[in-house]
Amino acid sequence: MSIGFKEWALVCEALGNGLQSIILRKGGIAEGRAGFRFQHDDFLLMPTLFHEQVAKLKLPENTQLPGLKDGAHSLSLRATVEWTQDLTDWEQIKRLAPLHIWSEQVIRERFEYDAKQGISLAFLRIHRLSEPYEFPDAPKYGGCRSWVQLPELPESIRSVPALDEESHSLAEKAVREALQ
Repeated sequence: MSIGFKEWALVCEALGNGLQSIILRKGGIAEGRAGFRFQHDDFLLMPTLFHEQVAKLKLPENTQLPGLKDGAHSLSLRATVEWTQDLTDWEQIKRLAPLHIWSEQVIRERFEYDAKQGISLAFLRIHRLSEPYEFPDAPKYGGCRSWVQLPELPESIRSVPALDEESHSLAEKAVREALQ
């Protein structure tokens, strides 16, 4: 595996801690005319620092951003996309609110980002890496893009599911019920 998916650091923590099992994404400036798509089924979560993210998430005000290493990346989570769905009904999207940590304002901004209202949802299975995967920063990892090519993951690094089967099944059931 050598694909990284850039996501806010606190959202990565929520995924790793089982607080959410979905990603809702519209796309960034570098996504091109077709907009964002979940192009890969298996990827490493690459936490990004965006200082305003604390105010844009449903978290206590005193929440601190995790420390990230200067000049290096340290990844600890892998994601497998189990299924995706394009959502165009705002009421349906609002029912997902208890299942993620983004504020309604952030999700509405993503939903209304361009003339074609909608947002892409991916239901994920999150895995913790057996040890942090560390590599030096480089300009190619920057910018407003979701997907980045990473150095090859060492074969010695393994992964285990962050949630047990029952908890994962319950999370999926809650998402599917919210979408009905």
